[in-house]
Amino acid sequence: MRLRTSQGKLKVEHSILGGVRELLERLLAQTPEIRSVIPGVIRPVRDARWAVRVWVTLPTVNGWKAIALSDGARQELFISTDLGKEQLEAALERALASLR
Repeated sequence: MRLRTSQGKLKVEHSILGGVRELLERLLAQTPEIRSVIPGVIRPVRDARWAVRVWVTLPTVNGWKAIALSDGARQELFISTDLGKEQLEAALERALASLR
């Protein structure tokens, strides 16, 4: 039994917050420099009742960690890429803008 399902570059081990899956699919389609995105654990938060928001927080060994907020919860995203923080943030903004 496979615990991780691979859908192209989007690796799914957990559920994905509403709206975040679409954002990640657009991000991957628009940004070939991203090797993969692994969504992490979802935790409830009180102040995430607006449209999807994502910000890049920490560098990791092979990319960046980001936090997505949507539907009253937050989700960690592990993004494998060689892009810098500013470049990744710009790519996320483009993907968010194309959702609206």
